[in-house]
Amino acid sequence: MARVGNSVALLRDREFLSLAGTAFARSQAYSTIIIALALYADAFNTTGFIEGLWGTAFALVQLFIVLPLGRKIDTGNAKHWLLGGLLVNIAVFVGYMFVSNAVDVVLIRMLQGIGASILWITGSTVVGQISPEDESGRWLGSYNQVAAFSSLAGDVVGGYLLTVYDPLQSRVVFAILALVTIIAFALVYTSLRDDPGGGVNNPGAESGLKALKNLYNLPMLRALVFFRLAFSVGKMAVIIFLPILARKEFGIDAFAIGWILAGGKLTKSLLQGYIGDLTDRIGNRPRFVAVGALMYGLGVALIPLSVPAEEYFGQFYFELLGEGQLLGGGFLVLFGAYSVLGIADSIRLPASMALFVEEGEKYDSVASAMSLRSLSWKIGQTAGPLGVGLIKDYVGTTEAFLTASVFIIFATGLFWLTYTLSDEPDAVDAALTD
Repeated sequence: MARVGNSVALLRDREFLSLAGTAFARSQAYSTIIIALALYADAFNTTGFIEGLWGTAFALVQLFIVLPLGRKIDTGNAKHWLLGGLLVNIAVFVGYMFVSNAVDVVLIRMLQGIGASILWITGSTVVGQISPEDESGRWLGSYNQVAAFSSLAGDVVGGYLLTVYDPLQSRVVFAILALVTIIAFALVYTSLRDDPGGGVNNPGAESGLKALKNLYNLPMLRALVFFRLAFSVGKMAVIIFLPILARKEFGIDAFAIGWILAGGKLTKSLLQGYIGDLTDRIGNRPRFVAVGALMYGLGVALIPLSVPAEEYFGQFYFELLGEGQLLGGGFLVLFGAYSVLGIADSIRLPASMALFVEEGEKYDSVASAMSLRSLSWKIGQTAGPLGVGLIKDYVGTTEAFLTASVFIIFATGLFWLTYTLSDEPDAVDAALTD
C-alpha cells in the first residue's frame, strides 16, 4: 500500500538527501524570484509584452542548450554538472542584487535559465538512474515533493522577505538564496558518488542526434513530447501572470502573493511522493497524466473569476509575522485556483517523469530523454508568455487566462489521442540501434 511516510524515509539516504538539496535550492530561488518579478512589474510599470519577455528570456536560452546538455550529462560526470549548475545560480543571485530596470531583469533571467536547466535535467536524471528497480515513481515523486516543499518555502518565506526587504533597495533576499545554494553545493560535493550516471568511461556512446532519433521513435515518448509542447503554453501563462495579476489588479503585497502560491505548493509537497508511489503500484501512468492535466485546465479557468469575486465578497484583514493588509474575494479565488493546480500537478508530474525515465532507459539515454522533455516544454514556454502577454495587452486579462486554459485542454486531448493511436512495441526495435 502507498504511504506518505515512504517519501520522508528516503531522506535518510545520503545521496537522495544531497540531490534533494539541489531541488530545494533551485525551487526556493525560482519561487522567490517569481514574486520579485511581480514587484519589478509594478515598480517599472511594465506592459504585458515586457512581462511575457521575462518568461521568454528564461526559456529561450534553455531551448538552445537542453539537447546538447542532456547528451553531455549522459556521457559525462553528472556530479560535476550539478556542482557547476549550483555555481551558475550563485552568480544569478549576485546579478539580481544590481537590478535597476526591466532590461536588467531580462538579461539575468537568461542566466537563470541556464542554471535551472543544468540543475533540473541533471538532478532528475541522477535520481531516476540511482533509484532501485521498480521504485522510480517513488523516488522521482519524492524528489518533486522536496522541490514543491522548497517552492512553498520560497512563496511564504521569500514573500515575507520581499515584503520586509525591497529587492530594489536591499540585497538581503538574494544573499540568503546564495547561502542556501552554497549549502546544497556542499551536500553534493560530500555525499553524492562520483560519476553517478556512469557515462564518463563510455567512449562508444551514440551521438546526441542518433540518441534523440531513437527516443523520438518511441510512441509513448512522442505522445508525451506533443503534450508538453502545448501544455507549457498554458502553464507558463499562469506562473508568470498570476502573481502580476494579484499585484497590479488587486494591490496584493509580496507576502500575501506568497500565500496564494503556497496553496498549490502545499498540496504538491504533501501529495507527489504518495501519488508517485501509487503510480508504481497501480500502473497505467498515461491515465494519471491525462487526469492531472484536465484538472489543471479547470484550475486555470477559475482564475478570471477573481475579478468579479473581488467586488462580491467583503474584505478581511490578513496578518502574520507582523505583516498584514486588507484582502478581498480576488485573493480567495486565486488561492483556491492555485490549490487546484497543485493537486493537478501532483497527479500528473510523477507519472510523466517516470514515463520519460522508462523510455530513456530503453537506449541508456535517460538524460537525453529528460532533455527532450525539457525541450518540448521550452518551445511552448518561449512563445507562450509573449503570446498571452499580448492578449492581456490588447484583449483582456480574462481572455488571456481562458486562452491558457484552452491550450491545456487541447494538450490533454492531443496526448490521449496520440497515445491511444500509437501501437507501443513490446520491445525496442533492434533496427533503431543499428
